[in-house]
Amino acid sequence: MSVLIIVFLTAVVALFSGVFEHGKFARYIGILGLIIALWVSFMPECAFFEQYRHMYDYTANTALFTKISIVTTLLLFFLGGFAFSNHRSHQSELYALMLFALCGGIILFGFQNLVTLFLGVEILSIPLYVMAGANKTDLRSNEASIKYFLMGAFATGFLLFGIAFIYGSAGSFDLYKIHDFGLANSTDVMFILGVLLILCALAFKVALAPFHMWSPDVYAGSPSLITAFMASVVKISGFFALFRLMTIGFTGVTHEWINVLGVFLIITLLLANVMGLAQTNAKRMLAYSSVSHAGYIGLVFFGMTSLSTYNLAFYLFAYSLSTVGVFMCLIWVEKLKRETSFGAFKGLAKTEPLLATAAAISMLSMAGVPLTAGFMGKFALFSQAMNGAAFLVVIAVLGSALSIAYYLRLIIAMFFFKESTFKSSEKVTLTYNIVAVFVIASIIILGVFPDLFARQFGL
Repeated sequence: MSVLIIVFLTAVVALFSGVFEHGKFARYIGILGLIIALWVSFMPECAFFEQYRHMYDYTANTALFTKISIVTTLLLFFLGGFAFSNHRSHQSELYALMLFALCGGIILFGFQNLVTLFLGVEILSIPLYVMAGANKTDLRSNEASIKYFLMGAFATGFLLFGIAFIYGSAGSFDLYKIHDFGLANSTDVMFILGVLLILCALAFKVALAPFHMWSPDVYAGSPSLITAFMASVVKISGFFALFRLMTIGFTGVTHEWINVLGVFLIITLLLANVMGLAQTNAKRMLAYSSVSHAGYIGLVFFGMTSLSTYNLAFYLFAYSLSTVGVFMCLIWVEKLKRETSFGAFKGLAKTEPLLATAAAISMLSMAGVPLTAGFMGKFALFSQAMNGAAFLVVIAVLGSALSIAYYLRLIIAMFFFKESTFKSSEKVTLTYNIVAVFVIASIIILGVFPDLFARQFGL
């Protein structure tokens, strides 16, 4: 809980820094606060917070996913100076909202009962509704905000109905008491209905089909840095919340929800990758890519072992690094060309080879090409799922093969056009080059030496 308090206080200070110099110090405040929070996350939890363990428990797994989220958010903050250059008058609000959303994610990493789960989901979601509409003069941004808000309200309704049914059956919000009730009453209709409603609500948050319909328009209309935050930090938070809930609270009725989840994954893997092939806009393509990765990550629920949590963490970290690498390139191109079609990227490698290389390696990692972190993440999840759902693995491999096609279209546009459409005078900042080097090195090093992930995150 110490980390949560530090991130919250950083958000408050960043918000009020908008009073001075139009909030130009907000990004630096956020970076400093996140570095302190990351440092504290490696320390034992303060004994004072033991009294709140029935609501929020800072376990080793909570610490692991908190570190991953903070690192990802920190990378996005480094990109913010250029990405938010047209939001000078209210950039402090945007940085503060990102930090408030991160607070919601941190709550989801350690919730102990369904009330805390609901609070975490709402604290994560409400800032995103605002940030999606940050480009006030852009109709697509306005559409993204209202669509995300309306669909989020429906998902919240599902979540509250599910919690009500669970409480009505088990008589408790506590995960472990719900677990005991489920084991003893695995055929209780109201309990099972509550489980399925909550599963649908969280499937919306992580963009599992058929609850993904909001994501292409919201991702395409939102500011690109916010889209990157949604595709990385929000997905990390949502998936670990789903994983924690299903593997602790609802294990007694696993046979009831696991088949439903399997159907969601089949639809997700096939639909998202086919739709990704049909896109002509890089940002919408990445939206469907994000949906497809929700399908790959969902394989963690099948053939579970003692390493399942580690496999989930590794995949989410590898995917988040790749997301930062691709969106870093997309942000720069979008600023110069004011569009994100595949054609806008033509010849980028001749002007900015480091930026294009970071994006290319990131997409190869997303596709699961060997010697990248994404390959090792997929290999671990697919190997685990082979013991429980070989059919799903076959579909996942097919989907992964399809994804290579739409990633290659963007790589070809950047590297294989003789003439560059970019002016040589337009150079990326030193910060972007440093982040690009970090992303490239991390993806390759973790692809060759995956055990370094465990060492760096204190495992």
